[in-house]
Amino acid sequence: MYIRRVTRKNKDGTTVAYLQLAHNEWDPKAKYAKAKVIYSFGREDEVDRAVLERLAKSISRFLSPEQAWEIETLTGEVSDDFQFQSSKRLGGAWLLDQLWRQLGLGEILHSLFASRHHQIPLERLIFAMVANRALHPSSKLAMEEWVEKDVHIPHLPQVASHQLYRAMDELLAVQPELERQVFHAVADLLNLEVDLIYFDTTSSYFEVDPSETPEGESLRKQGFSKDKRPDLVQIVIGLAVTREGIPIRAWVWPGNTMDMTVIKQVKQDLIGWKLGRVISVMDRGFSSEENLRILQQAGGHYIVGEKMRSGKATVEEALSRRGRYQQVRENLHIKEIIVGDGEARQRYVLVYNPSEAERQRKERETLLESLKEELEGLRQLPNEAHHKATCRLRSHPSYGKYLRQLKDGTLRIDKQAVREAEKYDGKYLIRTSDDTLSAEDVAIGYKQLVDIEQAFRTLKSTLELRPMYHRLEDRIRAHVLLSWLALLLVRIVEIRTHESWPKVRDECERLMLGHFSSKNGDLYQRTELTAKQAQLFTALGLEPPPKILGIHPRA
Repeated sequence: MYIRRVTRKNKDGTTVAYLQLAHNEWDPKAKYAKAKVIYSFGREDEVDRAVLERLAKSISRFLSPEQAWEIETLTGEVSDDFQFQSSKRLGGAWLLDQLWRQLGLGEILHSLFASRHHQIPLERLIFAMVANRALHPSSKLAMEEWVEKDVHIPHLPQVASHQLYRAMDELLAVQPELERQVFHAVADLLNLEVDLIYFDTTSSYFEVDPSETPEGESLRKQGFSKDKRPDLVQIVIGLAVTREGIPIRAWVWPGNTMDMTVIKQVKQDLIGWKLGRVISVMDRGFSSEENLRILQQAGGHYIVGEKMRSGKATVEEALSRRGRYQQVRENLHIKEIIVGDGEARQRYVLVYNPSEAERQRKERETLLESLKEELEGLRQLPNEAHHKATCRLRSHPSYGKYLRQLKDGTLRIDKQAVREAEKYDGKYLIRTSDDTLSAEDVAIGYKQLVDIEQAFRTLKSTLELRPMYHRLEDRIRAHVLLSWLALLLVRIVEIRTHESWPKVRDECERLMLGHFSSKNGDLYQRTELTAKQAQLFTALGLEPPPKILGIHPRA
């Protein structure tokens, strides 16, 4: 049924239009539909528009508010008294919320909190904190204004900081089961390949002077800082990721924990998830003989980096073994080396990168030229070994390893140290316990360890994990857990879209939600999707937000 407009031409050449209410009926003889007039409103220029408006309103009673608004928009009948009140960023939070639901994270949290009977929306509060890490990292107090005025979090119009802290405490209480369920849900949905598990650690500091930490502090400790902030207390964070770069689990240890001491716990935790029969890929800092034995428990294997200057007899023999390199990829040359026989047999792969070797050679040449200038400008007199400038050069982290001091106290460039350094240019040594992998697979598998380094960079920079201001140990652990969940969502977005998260985030954050009001109620409508935004939602397999997010008529 529709409003039909017909015209008739008069003898004097003028044209008259008539409005009719009609609908189409099928004519079986003519074999096509014909218009049947139900009611004639008369001449268009004489029609009582109030009659048409009453008809339209009576029809609108049987439509949803969104449909009625869409019809009014198309016909240009929107009331002129609508006022634009405010806007919020919509796209980023909507994208993360849709992905959150697709992975089943909301359902997991609802099931874990089902028996607790809380009056606050725990799942929504936790999602808001995860989204805040990914979109606009801030304190819990600043999140109050962020949620209320800056961003649209689905089904969460506002938050209070004390509710967020309560949600963090409840989250930590279910951490072991949450991590297990999240891993299995993500592994099933994404068909994760967990034959290789990459593990590494990093540190994250606190803006607290060590003297200000309370007595009995068990987590925030001073230790080896990978952030180059040894003056501050810190924690150590471990991260396990798949070969695709998906973070599957995070650990938190005291800041003075040594890398060598954490492998046993990591292996036991992964065995609990039935990930014992995997190949663990780790850097040189974990390659003690005891750790390598632990990694082989439950049928597991390892691919680890070896320190080439460790002085170990097997390493020295592997490095001295002659033989040609095999080029498997551009700037990737490998040489397989077997040391020993029987149970003492050890398998190594020596990797050589020509471009990296050239870069290191040029850097060393530049450094030596600078060192020569320093030595020429240094007043070196015999028997003045403790001259301040001399001590400064000897203790310099870059210059010192290329210097030797003569008996009379003067400094000279150590040519033997330079020749020794040249032997290692562009090379790194890998050790593996798996004889079924080809040497190429071992080298490429270890090279992918860079993915976990990228995950740490995202965790620290984009998600702004550091510095941390929490004081309570449980809140610190909950903060890392929230950051891990945010990193999980971010890495999935990057893998599916083949774009960096900052680019995706900035594009989606341009999708806004407008709030319009009139005497009849409030309307919430998004801006139009750009082609790029639509492309991102399609790549992620997610539904973009509808044009009308809400209509709230006044009583």
